[in-house]
Amino acid sequence: MNADAIALDALIDFVEDHRRILVLTGAGMSTASGIPDYRDRDGVRRGRQPIQGPDFRKHEAVRRRYWARSMVGYATLSQAKPNAGHIALAELQARGNVQALMTQNVDGLHTAAGSAGVLELHGNIHKVICLDCHADYSRDFIQRLLVETNPALAGAVATPAPDGDAHVEPDELAEFHTPHCLHCGGTLKPDVVFFGDGVAPDLTQQAMAHMEAADALLVVGSSLMVYSGFRFCRMAAASGKPIAAVNLGKTRADDLISLKLEASAERLLPVLLTQLG
Repeated sequence: MNADAIALDALIDFVEDHRRILVLTGAGMSTASGIPDYRDRDGVRRGRQPIQGPDFRKHEAVRRRYWARSMVGYATLSQAKPNAGHIALAELQARGNVQALMTQNVDGLHTAAGSAGVLELHGNIHKVICLDCHADYSRDFIQRLLVETNPALAGAVATPAPDGDAHVEPDELAEFHTPHCLHCGGTLKPDVVFFGDGVAPDLTQQAMAHMEAADALLVVGSSLMVYSGFRFCRMAAASGKPIAAVNLGKTRADDLISLKLEASAERLLPVLLTQLG
């Protein structure tokens, strides 16, 4: 039996031996859906520095830059579909092999795949909120406004980022029309946790409750370099709960993980589902 088969058998045993598994997923979960991840296999961040939350709220120029890039990137992100890994996780949950599912992703693909009660730690890119009157909008609606008021960018193509941003720098940002709340004229923000901001306290409490109720943690497609994910590995380790990971490359919690499979989620999870049978 080769090493891959041995590792798969160990993962099967892990799932069968623990009836209250908490799953935590990251950007590597969605790469097969056409959404690139943030980091390389060594956990080093790719590309430019992302938008920082405090800067977004403080500076109109930063908001203009974000919405211009987001207008281009969202066109691709909105077309993304759940991959085989998302679908397998949804089925594992339906069968009772997974008790709860948390994700650091903002793409909404777990819910689209059929997973129930997904805890989106970093929000959902398909929602937009007003920071002033708290009105909410669908991102599709805001996209239509952006296209109507900025037709010069409507046909632009660029590589999307995991948070709905895009790797593009429009030349004429001064002419770009930033969207504003239709109710109060206030500042619109995607309903996601920007870098420099923290997870909402109520979500943190729910996540902690999930971790406390679980008897094991399974990490899928995350380097855990962001503390909002890494903290759960620390919690699991501190309480003696085993941790397994399916991830291509190193993670911040490699010294805490008892079982690690260097594999892509969209290939391994369907096999796991079949083998559990």
